[in-house]
Amino acid sequence: MIDPASSAAPPRQVRRRPKNRRAQIAAESAAAFGAHGYHGVSMDEIARRLDISSTALYRHFPSKYALFREELLRLSGLALSAVELPAAAVEWSPRQRLDHVLDAVIVLTITNRPTVALARWERRYLEPVDFVEFTDQFTTAIATVRAMIREVRPELDGYDRVVRAVSLFAVISSIGDHHVTMSVKALAPLLKATVWAMIDADLSGERDAARIRGAGERLPPFKHELLLRKAVELFHEHGYPNVSVEDIAVASDLSAASAVYRYYRSKSDLLAAAFRRAADRVSGAITPAVSAANTPAEALETLIDLYVTGSFDERALTFVYYAEFSHVDRADQVTLRHLQQVIVTEWATLVTEARPELSLGEARILVHASFSLVVDLGRTFGDDGICPPDRVIRLLHAVALGRPLPS
Repeated sequence: MIDPASSAAPPRQVRRRPKNRRAQIAAESAAAFGAHGYHGVSMDEIARRLDISSTALYRHFPSKYALFREELLRLSGLALSAVELPAAAVEWSPRQRLDHVLDAVIVLTITNRPTVALARWERRYLEPVDFVEFTDQFTTAIATVRAMIREVRPELDGYDRVVRAVSLFAVISSIGDHHVTMSVKALAPLLKATVWAMIDADLSGERDAARIRGAGERLPPFKHELLLRKAVELFHEHGYPNVSVEDIAVASDLSAASAVYRYYRSKSDLLAAAFRRAADRVSGAITPAVSAANTPAEALETLIDLYVTGSFDERALTFVYYAEFSHVDRADQVTLRHLQQVIVTEWATLVTEARPELSLGEARILVHASFSLVVDLGRTFGDDGICPPDRVIRLLHAVALGRPLPS
């Protein structure tokens, strides 16, 4: 005789919704957006990464944009909170107050590294009203830090203070640009020491004009060069996904989009060419700089000069190099990522030779911070004269070498 209990169906397992499901969705989407770009990720993909249905995902967020918006505005709100001082700070010295805020900003950034990466390069896809709110919150945070820098270094003028305030946020948030891993116990003090080196640095004086001058007048480019230049300008202004081959043809005074294909196979081919141009500019300078220098520090000084001047000469290209990597074809990504790693390692090796107290991993963090700092200062201040190349060069010396450039 069959026991009815033994033949009964096994009890159905009930999957309970986690109490922090919304936070899990936000964290997973930030990681996906940061890795593949806002346009490169769908709601279905986010649902798959979380092992939930699309219906469950839409219960929390009505659209991909709503998810994107909430995560970025969460970060900007946290930035405002990080620069607030406790009541006890009234008894602290100006340097102690700023040090407290730096600790808070660093912890915030490390804890939210994927969202920081998303905010740095994808925030331009926020709708206008949301972009203004996001920008206003970060601007307020920067202004708060600028006021604290004034208390620490009252002799600095207003421009100098704002440059340092922007720079410290750039250096700290640069950890969103790469995947170098390091324990929080080691990373936090490295970032703080680097930021203090920038705050304390003497940025006065000028470099040899011959070393920091711009490229000067250029001859009219060949058509393939003009196409690349116009494509980069459009990618920089509108974002790669929002630019068509037709847009590039019009900007280059070509009669039809088909004319572009005489020079480049596709829009993605233009983007890959831009990345190779930027990488070759940096990698090509390493061997001559090292060969001509007497010390690793001298080689770094030369490389910093060349990197800053080259980035200022081709500011749009430098920005595209950082912002659009997720849109490069996968096959080209492998090659370009390898070249990027070689460049960073070569620079980092020079940093460790000049500063033997640092590990190679710490040096890589500082090299990435140096590269990111140039991009952020360029897009923040442009050509308004507030942050000219010689000032940026001195800041990079403070970051990479831990000391200002000799006058």
